[in-house]
Amino acid sequence: MSVSSFDIVVAGGGTGGVAAALAGVNAGCRVLLLSSQDWLGGQLTSQGIPPDEHRWIELLGCTQSYRAFRNALRESYRATMPLTDDARADPFLNPGNAWVSRLAYLPRIGARVIDDMFAPFVENGALTILRGANVVAVSRDGNNVTGVTYEYSGRQQNVQAGFVLDATETGDLLPLSGTRYVTGAEAQSDTGEAHALPVADPMAMQAITVPFAIEYCPGQDHTIPKPSSYDAWATYAPDFWPGPLFSFTQVNPMTMQPATATLFHPSQAKRQFPHKTGRSLREASVLWSYRRIHDATQFTDGSRDVSMVVWIQNDYWLGPIVDVAPMERDARIVAAREQSLSLLYWLQSAAPRPDGGRGWPGLKLRRDIFDTDDGLAPEPYVREGRRIRALVTVKEQDIALHARPDGRATQFADSVGIGMYRIDLHPDTRGRNYVDLTTCPFQIPLGALIPIETDRFLPAAKNIGTTHITNGAFRLHPVEWNIGEAAGSLAAFCLSRGVEARNVHADPNLLAAFQDQLQQQGVELDWPRFDAY
Repeated sequence: MSVSSFDIVVAGGGTGGVAAALAGVNAGCRVLLLSSQDWLGGQLTSQGIPPDEHRWIELLGCTQSYRAFRNALRESYRATMPLTDDARADPFLNPGNAWVSRLAYLPRIGARVIDDMFAPFVENGALTILRGANVVAVSRDGNNVTGVTYEYSGRQQNVQAGFVLDATETGDLLPLSGTRYVTGAEAQSDTGEAHALPVADPMAMQAITVPFAIEYCPGQDHTIPKPSSYDAWATYAPDFWPGPLFSFTQVNPMTMQPATATLFHPSQAKRQFPHKTGRSLREASVLWSYRRIHDATQFTDGSRDVSMVVWIQNDYWLGPIVDVAPMERDARIVAAREQSLSLLYWLQSAAPRPDGGRGWPGLKLRRDIFDTDDGLAPEPYVREGRRIRALVTVKEQDIALHARPDGRATQFADSVGIGMYRIDLHPDTRGRNYVDLTTCPFQIPLGALIPIETDRFLPAAKNIGTTHITNGAFRLHPVEWNIGEAAGSLAAFCLSRGVEARNVHADPNLLAAFQDQLQQQGVELDWPRFDAY
C-alpha cells in the first residue's frame, strides 16, 4: 500500500468540507478532499436543502467566500437559464421563491458552481478531490493525528497529513481518531441549560430526512407504485403528535399547538402559482412554496414549478443512525427513504383535497433532479451527529434570547465567525417533540473547534463544541460553511507558524494574528450592535 502526503486532508465533501478545502488551498496548502458523494456541498446540494439563512443574509452575517458562492449561483442562472427579464434583473434573484429561503435553487446548479470554484485549484494541482471515497482508519502518534486510510474504488490508500479535518455528516472520524466526543442530549445538571433533559440520553438525536422533488401536472396521473411500508406509515400516529403523521395537521414549533397546513394556496389548487410568494402565503403554511426550488413564473421555457419535500411528514425519528451497528444504520436510512416514498404515495392517492376528494395523482416525482434510482436525494439530511468535547462548549444560555436580557449573545474573545438562526430542534429519536427558541445573533468561538486532547485534528462541520440544544442553531448552511472555513484557515495558519491549534487559542498574540487573517479574507467576527427584534 503506497503512502502519499498532503498538508491538509478534509474528510467529507459537505458544506463544511467544501469551505474547509477552499480555505486551505487559498492559503497555499496542498489539500486532499475525500467525499462519499459525487456532488460536493452536502446540505447545499446532494441533500437538497434550500439554504436556511437569517434575515440579513444579503447584507451581512456570512463569510466572503459563502457570499461568493451565492453570487456565483445567481450568475450561473443568469448565464444558463431562460429567465424572464424581471427575474434576470433582480439583484436578489431567488429562482425558487421559497418562503423559507432567499436563495432556493436546483441542487445540480449548486454542485456545478462549487466545482467551478474548485476548478483552478484542481488544475494547478493544489487540490485533489476523490469522489466516492471514505475514511476507514485514522493514524495517530501520541496526541497527534498524522494521517488517514481511505477506501476508494475498492482499494485502500494511506495518506499522511499535517492536519486532518473531519467534515463528515456524522463526525465519523471522531471514534476512528480516538477523539473524545458526545452524542445526543446532555443532562441539565451537566450544561445548566433550561431545555436540556433531566438525564443525559446519548441516543436522543434529531430526525433525519430524505428529500425529494415534485412538480404538479394537473389532469395527469403520475402515481408511483405503492411502497411496501406504506400502510404502516399511513396509519402511524406518534404519541406526541396531534394525529397521524401523514396529515396536514402539524404542530406549531413555537406554540406547540396544532396547526393546519395546506399543499397549495386555496386559490391556486388547480394551477401553477402566478406570483411571488409573500407573507400571506407563509402565514397560510403553504407547503408547496415552503421549499420550492423552481418558480415557473420566473422562466420563459414553459416549465412547471418544482417543490422540494423536506417536511415534518418525512422526518424519520424511529431510531438514530449514529453509534449503532452498520447494518442497523443502513436499515434506518432505507426506512427513511421508504417513508419519503410513502409520503409521496399518500399525497398522490389519499391526501385530503379542499374539494372533498382524495389525492393529487398529478404530482410527479422529478427523478431527474437528483438522478438516483429511487428519485430521492442521494443522502439524507442529517441534523446532528457526534460533537467533539471541546475547549469551549456553546450552551443555550450563551445564545438563547430568554437568557440574554440585553439581547446580545455571549461575547467570545476568540471569535472565528458569526451566525444567526433559531434553536430549531426537530422531534428526536426518543419521542421528544420540537424545541424551538429565539436566539440572539451569535459568534463561533475558536475554542469550540479545538478538541480537549487530540492535536492536528479539527472538526469542520456540525461536529464542533455545541450541545444538543445549541446544535439546533449551528447546523445551518452559512454557519456550517463558516465553521469549515475557520477550520481550514486554522490548519493552514498552524502549519505556516509551526504551532498547534491549542497554542493559537491560548496565546493572545497568535490569536490576534489569526483573527486578523480571518478578517482580511472576509470572515466577520462580530455582529454590529442593532435591535434585532
